[in-house]
Amino acid sequence: MPVGLIAKLFKIPYIIHESDAVAGLANRLLMKKATKVAFGSPIPEETQKIHPNYIWTGIPVGPEFKPVSATKQLSLKKAFSFNTDKPLVVITGGSQGSENLNEATRAILSELLKFTSVGLVAGRKHYENMIDLKKYENWDKASLESNFRMWEFNTTMDELMGAADVVVSRAGATTIAELAGLKKAVILVPFARLPGGHQTKNAERLAKSKAASIVNDLEMVNNPTVLLDEIRHLIKSPRVRANMADNLAKEARADAAKHLAEIILEEAGKSGQ
Repeated sequence: MPVGLIAKLFKIPYIIHESDAVAGLANRLLMKKATKVAFGSPIPEETQKIHPNYIWTGIPVGPEFKPVSATKQLSLKKAFSFNTDKPLVVITGGSQGSENLNEATRAILSELLKFTSVGLVAGRKHYENMIDLKKYENWDKASLESNFRMWEFNTTMDELMGAADVVVSRAGATTIAELAGLKKAVILVPFARLPGGHQTKNAERLAKSKAASIVNDLEMVNNPTVLLDEIRHLIKSPRVRANMADNLAKEARADAAKHLAEIILEEAGKSGQ
C-alpha cells in the first residue's frame, strides 16, 4: 500500500498483480490508478470490456509444476516407496503445516489406509505434535510396507504432488496454481479465519466450475469423516477425478512469469524508464 500511494503521488506508473479470486483491500484501493492490473485467475469478458487494463496473466510458478504422464506418475510413486498398484492421496498444509488437516488425518488414517496410500506433509510448525503417526510408517529394509509416509516438509513438492491421484490442500492462490500446473484432482480445505476469506473465495470459484472439491474447515474439525468421505468418493471415481483435473488445468498459465515480465518492460518503455 505505501509503495502504491507514493507511486500515485509522484505519478510513477505501477502495475499490480492480484493472485486471489477477490482482491484485498490494498489492491482494491490501488487498482483505480494502476497502469495495468494482472490477475491470477481468468477475468470475465464483461469485466475486461469495462477495464481494458485488466489482464489475466496467471500466477508465476516454477517450471517443474507441469503435468506428468501416467508412466511418470508410477515412477514417482515408486521413488517415494509407495505401492504403484494403489492410489495415492497427498495431504499438505504447506511448509508450516495445518493443525486442522493434521488432526483430521490422524482421526481417519486407519480407514484411509484400507483403500489408498497416504503421504502427509505435516509442516515445520506441527511436525513434532504428529510424530506418533510414525508408528504407521513401517519399513522392511528399504521397502515401505504400510503405504504411509510423513514428512516435516518435502523439498520436492512438485514430485510428491505429481505422484498423487488426489491432493488435499489449503486454498492459497499459489498452491492452487501449482496444482493446476500439475493437472491434479484436488480437495481444497480453505482456512476459514483468514481476513477477507480469500481462501474460501478461491475454493468456491473453482468448485463452481467443477475444477476442485471443497471440504469446510470447521465442519472437518467437528467431524473428520467428511474429509474421509470426500477422499473415498474421488478415489473410487476415476472419471470424476479426470474431469476435475482437466478443469483445474485450464487455470494454469505456463507463461505467467514471461507474460508479467513483458507487461512490466512494455510499461517501463512507455514511461522512458
